[in-house]
Amino acid sequence: MMKVDIQALIPQREPIIMVDRLDKVEHAYAETSLEIRPDNFFVAPDGRLEEAGIIEHIAQSALAFAGYWALQAGASEPPVGYIGEVKKFHCYRCPQTGEILHTRITIEAEAEGITLVRGETSGNGTPVADTQMKISI
Repeated sequence: MMKVDIQALIPQREPIIMVDRLDKVEHAYAETSLEIRPDNFFVAPDGRLEEAGIIEHIAQSALAFAGYWALQAGASEPPVGYIGEVKKFHCYRCPQTGEILHTRITIEAEAEGITLVRGETSGNGTPVADTQMKISI
């Protein structure tokens, strides 16, 4: 497990931080995790993380990955990113509070400031969601 302050990697601040840790970084992929807490902005009254929260978690995971590489290259601040498009989003289930999500981000293509990423999220050993996103960084 890596020891990196997540707030050094993403521009988001509480109550919208949707990544606890950047767990692993390789050249074209990264792994992140998030414990779903009851006070999470995207948790519904029934204790489930809403689909919008899953999408935001995947997007912030991609941004943490980009932030890691930006800081390695000497940047003093994390990059700002925007979701340009969400494609092929499949939500298999909405996880409950107390679960820890594990997300793998794979960079599929980069061109002119747009990055195409694939995100795959699981919790308790079962799939939660997967998607492709275009992110402008």
